[in-house]
Amino acid sequence: MLSYALTLALLSWSAVAQTQSKTLNLYTARHYSTDEAFYSGFTKLTGIKINRIEGGEDALFERIKAEGAASPADVFLTVDVARIWRAEQAGIFEALKSAVLTKQVPAHFRAANNTWFGFSSRARVIAYDRSKVSPGDIARYEDLAGPKWKKEICTRSSSHPYNLSLISSMIHHLGEDKAREWARGVAGNLARPPRGGDTDQLKAVDVGECSIALANHYYYLRLLRSAKTEDRALVERVKIVWPNQNDRGTHLNISGGGLLKTAPNRDGGIKFLEYLASDTAQTYFANGNNEWPTVKGVKLDNPALEQFGRFRTDSLPLAKLGETQAAAQKMADQVGWK
Repeated sequence: MLSYALTLALLSWSAVAQTQSKTLNLYTARHYSTDEAFYSGFTKLTGIKINRIEGGEDALFERIKAEGAASPADVFLTVDVARIWRAEQAGIFEALKSAVLTKQVPAHFRAANNTWFGFSSRARVIAYDRSKVSPGDIARYEDLAGPKWKKEICTRSSSHPYNLSLISSMIHHLGEDKAREWARGVAGNLARPPRGGDTDQLKAVDVGECSIALANHYYYLRLLRSAKTEDRALVERVKIVWPNQNDRGTHLNISGGGLLKTAPNRDGGIKFLEYLASDTAQTYFANGNNEWPTVKGVKLDNPALEQFGRFRTDSLPLAKLGETQAAAQKMADQVGWK
């Protein structure tokens, strides 16, 4: 009788384990409909179904911490390197020895201890009203602080990670004192209190609320590739600059993540991360959401993205941006950049 019960228990356990191995629990802060392509591509390739939990970046991070060892999550994906760095500091990621990931993802785009990996990159660009600003008028992030642009700039809140990471990069490149003066200049040049997302800033330039805005490049490309006539007309009136081409290059951020230490399906999680670094998935990032692959040499099929051509990018290791996030927020608060 005991043997029979034990057999039943083992069979039950085996069924659970088999089910777990065929399902990947993904917590993701990416919310782009175009990502369906690489999710379905992974399932088709491996037979592993993705059970996706989507949510806000910070909410998912807090959920993982609260669930602790009982968390069903295998992989956590999010946007902005500082958020990823914060997750690393909380100790939720496992350091991986994956020849695929270390070969495919350049050191610049991953943690030194291989706890997290960046799979796509986005540039923080300067948009401008072509009827009011000449391309040579504003060539560097530093120019945003100049008196010429008094009440001419629109941007998100300073507390948004995209801006905090930019401020962090300024701290690393200029030092705290000069970065603070830069932030003070930008705050003084704002045309309105910060509000809205990056697309809102581009539209504000278009309707004349300001003549300059900060935005991630892919928001601009969404408008360029939009089916709406008015969106495509906007990009005819609003142009963009790749900042700092004659010195350190344009600031980049990433979307990425890692395997959780408590992952029930560890093997499936590693397979998924390695898949995200494959040419196939990297192409999905580029063609779907207009982000750049972090893997070199990936062939794109996105004429709008390719038309941007090559440009110089900031080579500062992205992990550094997390280290100065708190200082960046304190600096923004001190100078009144809300």
